[in-house]
Amino acid sequence: MIAWMLVATLALPAPVPAAEAAPPAPEQVMAVPPLLRAQLQVEVIDPARGTLDRLQRLTRFMDDDKRGLGLRYQEDATHTVAEAYSSRQANCVTYTLVFLALAHLAGLEAYPQEIEEILSWEQLGDIVYRGNHVNVLVRVGRHYYLVDVGSDSMIGRHPAKRITMQRALAQYYNNRAVGLLSEQRMSAALAHADIALELDPGYPTTWSNTGVLRLRSGDASGAERAYLTALKLDPDNASALFNLVGLYQRSGDRERETPLRKRLEEVEQLDPFHHFLLAAEYEKRGDGARAVEHYRHAIRLHGDEHRFYSGLARAYLLEGDLRRARRALRRALSLAEDQAARASYQARLEQLPVMRWSRSR
Repeated sequence: MIAWMLVATLALPAPVPAAEAAPPAPEQVMAVPPLLRAQLQVEVIDPARGTLDRLQRLTRFMDDDKRGLGLRYQEDATHTVAEAYSSRQANCVTYTLVFLALAHLAGLEAYPQEIEEILSWEQLGDIVYRGNHVNVLVRVGRHYYLVDVGSDSMIGRHPAKRITMQRALAQYYNNRAVGLLSEQRMSAALAHADIALELDPGYPTTWSNTGVLRLRSGDASGAERAYLTALKLDPDNASALFNLVGLYQRSGDRERETPLRKRLEEVEQLDPFHHFLLAAEYEKRGDGARAVEHYRHAIRLHGDEHRFYSGLARAYLLEGDLRRARRALRRALSLAEDQAARASYQARLEQLPVMRWSRSR
């Protein structure tokens, strides 16, 4: 589901490097095993009646555990095509790469896409992980079809945009670097990050991630150069700003820290996800008023997300404001498209206490 972006919160001593196998070359990442090729020919290509039928058969093939790949979603399963075929596990990056490889063999016109900012984050130890998402767009004649795994749970700040195969492959190496970081295999993580940069040197996320890896390897100057490169490519890159502010703060360089911290605060003020996460934290603490404030701010910045209104309803309930909670839930219901979310909101509406009004005579 996620191609990870790293936010470093602490520099640790560099671990002792160990011998590591070289990362696979890009052509190895996309190589389709002969058995999988043969299965694709029998199940998808030969019986297909036209391009649209081929697309439909391939989509079923990806998920069918009896006559196809039967790929199952696993967040940390950043695999090559061959590894995915062997393990039958894939995250959004791997699923996208496998589909693109098979679509090419099936003669389909398919492109990778990226949603740069999604509401997904996690903290493990002293590292905060923020996410983006990738999927596939397929053209059949004058029509376009989206192939996605996990799209129902994605909250995207911006629409998906087409990316190059180089960037899609860079996502593979970027994800592998993050996984290796969690295992403290720093030399292997940096080797993967280097390939990601070679494939797509204009991608600020990989530069910021590389800065985290270099900092964790004890190379503060290399980390600084990587963060600055990320900011040259994207001056409002929140991860790079946060990382560089932390680097200067720890080194005591207030002169460079202060303007960057101000810029980071300005970026965060315009980030609906930042306000959503603050609201959720205040809600967890039972501070309904502050939660309402930040949910409303998130909605002003990104007003079409039903989960923002759902959170706002909960915050109003903390404040005992049934009228506004009901109104927020109705708005969430009107915006939700999937039936499960709509059913949940309808049930919550029906469970709200009935409001009774009285008037003086």
